[in-house]
Amino acid sequence: MRKKITRWMLWILVLCSLLLGVVLFSLCIGSVSISLERILGVIFEGKGTMEYSILFDIRAPRIILGFAVGGALSLAGVILQGMFRNPLVEPYTLGISGGAALGVCLNIILRFNHTLGIFSLPLFGFLGAILVIILVYSLSIRKGILKIQGLLLTGVMISFIASSLIMLIMAVSHTEDLHGIVFWIMGSLEEPNWFLIKLVVSVSILGLIISYLFCLSLNAFSLGEEEALHLGINIEKTKRLLFILASLLTGCSVAVAGIIGFVGLVVPHFVRMFVGGDHRILLISSFISGATFLILCDTLARIIISPLELPVGVITGILGGTLFVYALGKKQVVVLLGER
Repeated sequence: MRKKITRWMLWILVLCSLLLGVVLFSLCIGSVSISLERILGVIFEGKGTMEYSILFDIRAPRIILGFAVGGALSLAGVILQGMFRNPLVEPYTLGISGGAALGVCLNIILRFNHTLGIFSLPLFGFLGAILVIILVYSLSIRKGILKIQGLLLTGVMISFIASSLIMLIMAVSHTEDLHGIVFWIMGSLEEPNWFLIKLVVSVSILGLIISYLFCLSLNAFSLGEEEALHLGINIEKTKRLLFILASLLTGCSVAVAGIIGFVGLVVPHFVRMFVGGDHRILLISSFISGATFLILCDTLARIIISPLELPVGVITGILGGTLFVYALGKKQVVVLLGER
Protein backbone atom coordinates (compact mmCIF):
# COMPACT_ATOMS: atom_id res chain seq x y z
CA MET A 1 0.00 0.00 0.00
CA ARG A 2 2.87 2.34 0.84
CA LYS A 3 4.38 1.75 -2.64
CA LYS A 4 1.03 2.56 -4.25
CA ILE A 5 0.70 5.82 -2.29
CA THR A 6 4.27 6.80 -3.21
CA ARG A 7 3.53 6.10 -6.88
CA TRP A 8 0.36 8.18 -6.69
CA MET A 9 2.20 11.09 -5.07
CA LEU A 10 4.83 10.97 -7.82
CA TRP A 11 2.12 11.11 -10.49
CA ILE A 12 0.44 14.07 -8.80
CA LEU A 13 3.82 15.82 -8.57
CA VAL A 14 4.48 15.18 -12.29
CA LEU A 15 1.02 16.39 -13.32
CA CYS A 16 1.28 19.52 -11.14
CA SER A 17 4.67 20.26 -12.70
CA LEU A 18 3.15 19.94 -16.19
CA LEU A 19 0.32 22.25 -15.16
CA LEU A 20 2.76 24.84 -13.85
CA GLY A 21 4.83 24.61 -17.04
CA VAL A 22 1.78 25.11 -19.25
CA VAL A 23 0.60 28.05 -17.12
CA LEU A 24 3.99 29.79 -17.45
CA PHE A 25 4.04 29.04 -21.19
CA SER A 26 0.56 30.54 -21.55
CA LEU A 27 1.56 33.66 -19.62
CA CYS A 28 4.64 34.23 -21.77
CA ILE A 29 3.31 33.44 -25.26
CA GLY A 30 0.91 35.54 -27.32
CA SER A 31 0.77 38.33 -29.85
CA VAL A 32 3.06 40.14 -27.38
CA SER A 33 5.74 37.83 -25.94
CA ILE A 34 6.79 38.44 -22.34
CA SER A 35 9.78 36.63 -20.82
CA LEU A 36 9.66 34.98 -17.40
CA GLU A 37 12.13 37.52 -16.02
CA ARG A 38 9.97 40.35 -17.30
CA ILE A 39 6.86 38.81 -15.69
CA LEU A 40 8.52 39.07 -12.28
CA GLY A 41 9.46 42.67 -13.03
CA VAL A 42 5.89 43.52 -14.07
CA ILE A 43 4.51 42.03 -10.83
CA PHE A 44 6.81 44.21 -8.70
CA GLU A 45 6.20 47.33 -10.81
CA GLY A 46 2.44 47.06 -10.29
CA LYS A 47 -0.37 48.49 -12.37
CA GLY A 48 -0.04 51.08 -15.08
CA THR A 49 1.96 49.30 -17.79
CA MET A 50 0.69 47.65 -20.95
CA GLU A 51 2.40 44.39 -19.99
CA TYR A 52 0.58 44.35 -16.65
CA SER A 53 -2.76 44.71 -18.44
CA ILE A 54 -1.88 41.89 -20.86
CA LEU A 55 -0.86 39.56 -18.06
CA PHE A 56 -3.52 40.23 -15.44
CA ASP A 57 -6.48 41.53 -17.45
CA ILE A 58 -6.25 39.20 -20.47
CA ARG A 59 -4.09 36.11 -19.93
CA ALA A 60 -4.49 35.39 -16.21
CA PRO A 61 -8.34 35.30 -16.27
CA ARG A 62 -8.24 32.87 -19.21
CA ILE A 63 -5.74 30.62 -17.46
CA ILE A 64 -7.77 30.53 -14.24
CA LEU A 65 -11.01 29.89 -16.14
CA GLY A 66 -9.27 27.19 -18.20
CA PHE A 67 -8.07 25.55 -14.99
CA ALA A 68 -11.61 25.50 -13.55
CA VAL A 69 -13.50 24.48 -16.70
CA GLY A 70 -10.96 21.87 -17.83
CA GLY A 71 -10.83 20.35 -14.35
CA ALA A 72 -14.63 20.35 -13.97
CA LEU A 73 -15.30 18.73 -17.36
CA SER A 74 -12.65 16.04 -16.81
CA LEU A 75 -13.99 15.35 -13.33
CA ALA A 76 -17.55 15.05 -14.67
CA GLY A 77 -16.26 12.66 -17.35
CA VAL A 78 -14.61 10.39 -14.77
CA ILE A 79 -17.74 10.35 -12.61
CA LEU A 80 -20.10 9.54 -15.48
CA GLN A 81 -17.82 6.90 -17.03
CA GLY A 82 -17.55 5.27 -13.60
CA MET A 83 -21.30 5.37 -13.06
CA PHE A 84 -22.24 4.03 -16.49
CA ARG A 85 -19.24 1.69 -16.82
CA ASN A 86 -19.09 3.01 -20.37
CA PRO A 87 -15.89 4.57 -21.76
CA LEU A 88 -17.77 6.58 -24.40
CA VAL A 89 -19.91 8.55 -21.96
CA GLU A 90 -18.89 12.18 -21.53
CA PRO A 91 -20.46 15.20 -19.80
CA TYR A 92 -22.22 16.35 -22.98
CA THR A 93 -23.80 12.94 -23.67
CA LEU A 94 -26.66 13.62 -21.26
CA GLY A 95 -27.89 16.66 -23.21
CA ILE A 96 -26.73 19.17 -20.60
CA SER A 97 -24.64 21.13 -23.11
CA GLY A 98 -27.55 21.13 -25.57
CA GLY A 99 -29.85 22.62 -22.95
CA ALA A 100 -27.31 25.29 -22.02
CA ALA A 101 -26.69 26.14 -25.69
CA LEU A 102 -30.42 26.37 -26.38
CA GLY A 103 -30.84 28.72 -23.42
CA VAL A 104 -28.06 31.00 -24.69
CA CYS A 105 -29.47 30.94 -28.26
CA LEU A 106 -32.91 32.00 -26.99
CA ASN A 107 -31.25 34.75 -24.97
CA ILE A 108 -29.44 36.10 -28.04
CA ILE A 109 -32.47 35.83 -30.35
CA LEU A 110 -34.83 37.52 -27.87
CA ARG A 111 -32.18 40.20 -27.19
CA PHE A 112 -32.23 39.69 -23.42
CA ASN A 113 -28.47 40.22 -23.45
CA HIS A 114 -29.09 43.84 -24.52
CA THR A 115 -31.69 44.54 -21.82
CA LEU A 116 -30.41 42.40 -18.92
CA GLY A 117 -26.67 42.80 -19.55
CA ILE A 118 -23.77 40.40 -20.07
CA PHE A 119 -24.72 38.29 -17.02
CA SER A 120 -27.83 37.09 -18.85
CA LEU A 121 -25.82 34.80 -21.18
CA PRO A 122 -24.33 32.50 -18.50
CA LEU A 123 -27.57 32.80 -16.50
CA PHE A 124 -29.71 31.53 -19.39
CA GLY A 125 -27.09 28.88 -20.18
CA PHE A 126 -27.18 27.60 -16.62
CA LEU A 127 -31.00 27.68 -16.52
CA GLY A 128 -31.11 25.69 -19.76
CA ALA A 129 -28.70 23.13 -18.31
CA ILE A 130 -30.72 22.87 -15.06
CA LEU A 131 -33.98 22.32 -16.97
CA VAL A 132 -32.41 19.49 -18.97
CA ILE A 133 -30.99 17.94 -15.79
CA ILE A 134 -34.46 17.97 -14.19
CA LEU A 135 -36.09 16.62 -17.36
CA VAL A 136 -33.59 13.80 -17.87
CA TYR A 137 -33.73 12.86 -14.19
CA SER A 138 -37.55 12.87 -14.11
CA LEU A 139 -37.84 10.71 -17.23
CA SER A 140 -35.24 8.20 -16.01
CA ILE A 141 -36.39 7.54 -12.47
CA ARG A 142 -38.97 4.80 -11.84
CA LYS A 143 -40.27 3.97 -8.35
CA GLY A 144 -37.26 5.61 -6.75
CA ILE A 145 -34.78 3.72 -8.95
CA LEU A 146 -32.61 5.70 -11.36
CA LYS A 147 -32.33 3.66 -14.57
CA ILE A 148 -28.78 4.17 -15.84
CA GLN A 149 -29.41 3.03 -19.42
CA GLY A 150 -32.64 5.02 -19.59
CA LEU A 151 -30.73 8.05 -18.32
CA LEU A 152 -28.17 7.72 -21.10
CA LEU A 153 -30.71 7.19 -23.91
CA THR A 154 -32.93 10.03 -22.69
CA GLY A 155 -29.94 12.37 -22.52
CA VAL A 156 -28.83 11.49 -26.05
CA MET A 157 -32.34 12.08 -27.45
CA ILE A 158 -32.72 15.41 -25.66
CA SER A 159 -29.30 16.41 -26.99
CA PHE A 160 -30.49 15.71 -30.56
CA ILE A 161 -33.71 17.66 -29.99
CA ALA A 162 -31.78 20.64 -28.57
CA SER A 163 -29.33 20.56 -31.50
CA SER A 164 -32.22 20.58 -33.98
CA LEU A 165 -33.86 23.53 -32.22
CA ILE A 166 -30.54 25.40 -32.23
CA MET A 167 -30.18 24.84 -35.98
CA LEU A 168 -33.74 26.11 -36.45
CA ILE A 169 -32.92 29.26 -34.47
CA MET A 170 -29.72 29.78 -36.47
CA ALA A 171 -31.64 29.39 -39.75
CA VAL A 172 -34.05 32.22 -38.91
CA SER A 173 -31.67 34.54 -36.99
CA HIS A 174 -30.03 37.76 -38.18
CA THR A 175 -26.37 37.85 -39.19
CA GLU A 176 -25.12 39.54 -36.00
CA ASP A 177 -27.08 37.12 -33.83
CA LEU A 178 -25.82 34.16 -35.86
CA HIS A 179 -22.20 35.21 -35.29
CA GLY A 180 -22.73 35.39 -31.52
CA ILE A 181 -24.44 31.98 -31.42
CA VAL A 182 -21.77 30.24 -33.53
CA PHE A 183 -18.87 31.74 -31.55
CA TRP A 184 -20.47 30.76 -28.22
CA ILE A 185 -21.24 27.22 -29.38
CA MET A 186 -17.60 26.67 -30.38
CA GLY A 187 -16.44 27.65 -26.88
CA SER A 188 -14.25 30.43 -25.55
CA LEU A 189 -12.38 31.26 -22.36
CA GLU A 190 -12.58 34.98 -23.03
CA GLU A 191 -14.49 35.95 -19.89
CA PRO A 192 -13.35 39.21 -18.25
CA ASN A 193 -15.85 39.10 -15.37
CA TRP A 194 -14.03 38.01 -12.22
CA PHE A 195 -17.26 37.13 -10.41
CA LEU A 196 -18.10 34.43 -12.97
CA ILE A 197 -14.51 33.17 -12.99
CA LYS A 198 -14.46 32.88 -9.18
CA LEU A 199 -17.84 31.15 -9.29
CA VAL A 200 -16.64 28.46 -11.72
CA VAL A 201 -13.40 27.98 -9.77
CA SER A 202 -15.35 27.55 -6.52
CA VAL A 203 -17.79 25.07 -8.11
CA SER A 204 -15.01 22.99 -9.69
CA ILE A 205 -12.86 22.76 -6.54
CA LEU A 206 -15.91 22.03 -4.38
CA GLY A 207 -16.92 19.38 -6.92
CA LEU A 208 -13.47 17.76 -6.63
CA ILE A 209 -13.72 17.65 -2.84
CA ILE A 210 -17.25 16.19 -2.88
CA SER A 211 -16.43 13.67 -5.60
CA TYR A 212 -13.51 12.40 -3.56
CA LEU A 213 -15.99 11.39 -0.86
CA PHE A 214 -17.42 8.93 -3.41
CA CYS A 215 -14.11 7.50 -4.70
CA LEU A 216 -14.64 4.12 -3.01
CA SER A 217 -18.25 4.00 -4.24
CA LEU A 218 -17.04 4.59 -7.81
CA ASN A 219 -14.51 1.80 -7.38
CA ALA A 220 -17.35 -0.45 -6.28
CA PHE A 221 -19.49 0.63 -9.27
CA SER A 222 -16.72 -0.59 -11.60
CA LEU A 223 -17.54 -4.12 -10.40
CA GLY A 224 -21.23 -3.70 -11.24
CA GLU A 225 -24.24 -2.50 -9.29
CA GLU A 226 -24.89 -5.92 -7.74
CA GLU A 227 -21.37 -6.16 -6.38
CA ALA A 228 -21.55 -2.57 -5.15
CA LEU A 229 -24.76 -3.40 -3.29
CA HIS A 230 -23.10 -6.43 -1.66
CA LEU A 231 -20.24 -4.16 -0.58
CA GLY A 232 -22.71 -2.01 1.35
CA ILE A 233 -23.09 0.88 -1.10
CA ASN A 234 -26.46 2.64 -1.20
CA ILE A 235 -26.47 2.53 -5.00
CA GLU A 236 -29.63 4.56 -5.66
CA LYS A 237 -28.66 7.43 -3.38
CA THR A 238 -25.10 7.37 -4.72
CA LYS A 239 -26.24 7.38 -8.36
CA ARG A 240 -28.53 10.35 -7.76
CA LEU A 241 -25.86 12.37 -5.96
CA LEU A 242 -23.17 11.60 -8.55
CA PHE A 243 -25.52 12.45 -11.44
CA ILE A 244 -26.43 15.79 -9.86
CA LEU A 245 -22.76 16.57 -9.10
CA ALA A 246 -21.57 15.77 -12.65
CA SER A 247 -24.50 17.70 -14.13
CA LEU A 248 -23.83 20.83 -12.06
CA LEU A 249 -20.11 20.74 -12.93
CA THR A 250 -20.96 20.47 -16.62
CA GLY A 251 -23.79 23.01 -16.55
CA CYS A 252 -21.72 25.65 -14.78
CA SER A 253 -18.76 25.14 -17.16
CA VAL A 254 -20.89 25.25 -20.33
CA ALA A 255 -22.86 28.28 -19.13
CA VAL A 256 -19.69 30.38 -18.76
CA ALA A 257 -17.30 28.98 -21.41
CA GLY A 258 -19.64 27.53 -24.05
CA ILE A 259 -19.40 24.04 -25.52
CA ILE A 260 -15.82 22.79 -25.28
CA GLY A 261 -15.78 19.21 -26.50
CA PHE A 262 -13.53 16.19 -25.95
CA VAL A 263 -12.09 17.30 -22.59
CA GLY A 264 -14.42 15.11 -20.56
CA LEU A 265 -14.01 12.18 -22.95
CA VAL A 266 -10.31 12.09 -23.87
CA VAL A 267 -8.60 13.22 -20.66
CA PRO A 268 -10.01 10.49 -18.34
CA HIS A 269 -9.00 7.82 -20.90
CA PHE A 270 -5.38 8.92 -21.09
CA VAL A 271 -5.07 9.46 -17.36
CA ARG A 272 -6.51 5.99 -16.73
CA MET A 273 -3.86 4.51 -19.03
CA PHE A 274 -1.07 5.87 -16.82
CA VAL A 275 -2.36 6.01 -13.26
CA GLY A 276 -4.84 3.12 -13.36
CA GLY A 277 -8.55 2.84 -12.66
CA ASP A 278 -8.54 3.48 -8.91
CA HIS A 279 -10.69 6.58 -8.40
CA ARG A 280 -8.67 7.62 -5.36
CA ILE A 281 -5.95 8.79 -7.77
CA LEU A 282 -8.00 8.98 -10.97
CA LEU A 283 -10.27 11.83 -9.82
CA ILE A 284 -7.55 14.29 -8.82
CA SER A 285 -5.24 13.27 -11.70
CA SER A 286 -8.01 13.81 -14.24
CA PHE A 287 -8.84 17.20 -12.72
CA ILE A 288 -5.23 18.40 -12.99
CA SER A 289 -4.77 16.89 -16.48
CA GLY A 290 -8.03 18.40 -17.76
CA ALA A 291 -6.97 21.82 -16.52
CA THR A 292 -3.55 21.44 -18.19
CA PHE A 293 -5.07 20.23 -21.47
CA LEU A 294 -7.58 23.09 -21.73
CA ILE A 295 -5.06 25.82 -20.83
CA LEU A 296 -2.69 24.43 -23.48
CA CYS A 297 -5.46 24.29 -26.10
CA ASP A 298 -6.52 27.86 -25.31
CA THR A 299 -2.93 29.04 -25.67
CA LEU A 300 -2.68 27.34 -29.06
CA ALA A 301 -6.00 28.92 -30.08
CA ARG A 302 -4.53 32.33 -29.28
CA ILE A 303 -1.23 31.95 -31.14
CA ILE A 304 -1.88 29.75 -34.21
CA ILE A 305 -3.25 32.59 -36.37
CA SER A 306 -2.19 35.48 -34.11
CA PRO A 307 -3.33 38.27 -33.78
CA LEU A 308 -6.65 36.57 -34.63
CA GLU A 309 -8.02 33.95 -32.28
CA LEU A 310 -9.61 30.55 -32.87
CA PRO A 311 -12.42 29.22 -30.65
CA VAL A 312 -10.85 26.87 -28.12
CA GLY A 313 -13.45 24.19 -28.93
CA VAL A 314 -11.88 23.87 -32.40
CA ILE A 315 -8.46 23.07 -30.91
CA THR A 316 -9.79 20.63 -28.29
CA GLY A 317 -11.77 18.85 -31.00
CA ILE A 318 -8.83 18.52 -33.40
CA LEU A 319 -6.17 17.72 -30.79
CA GLY A 320 -8.37 15.56 -28.57
CA GLY A 321 -9.90 13.65 -31.49
CA THR A 322 -6.48 13.00 -33.04
CA LEU A 323 -5.02 11.73 -29.78
CA PHE A 324 -8.05 9.53 -29.16
CA VAL A 325 -7.91 7.95 -32.63
CA TYR A 326 -4.16 7.39 -32.23
CA ALA A 327 -4.70 5.67 -28.88
CA LEU A 328 -7.43 3.47 -30.34
CA GLY A 329 -5.16 2.53 -33.23
CA LYS A 330 -2.44 1.52 -30.80
CA LYS A 331 -5.00 -0.35 -28.66
CA GLN A 332 -3.88 1.56 -25.61
CA VAL A 333 -7.27 2.78 -24.39
CA VAL A 334 -8.44 0.92 -21.31
CA VAL A 335 -11.97 -0.13 -22.22
CA LEU A 336 -12.81 -2.08 -19.08
CA LEU A 337 -13.06 0.51 -16.32
CA GLY A 338 -12.56 -2.10 -13.68
CA GLU A 339 -9.15 -2.99 -15.09
CA ARG A 340 -6.33 -1.94 -12.82
